[in-house]
Amino acid sequence: MIKNDKELEITQERVRQFERQVAQIRKTETDGENYRTSAAGFLAEIDRMNLEIRDYLWSTPTEQSASTA
Repeated sequence: MIKNDKELEITQERVRQFERQVAQIRKTETDGENYRTSAAGFLAEIDRMNLEIRDYLWSTPTEQSASTA
């Protein structure tokens, strides 16, 4: 769970890193099955982190400060 703007930035950077990793796998893996197997974990983690980002951004600043108190 993202608790503040610093954690938001860190999570956003992790998403970008994972996206770059998947893009690299896409460039180098020629077998479709191997690509999907290799990329699946990264894509699942990207989805999970994007949900955390969305939840944080959806909450109001007062909700965030109340949950960290």
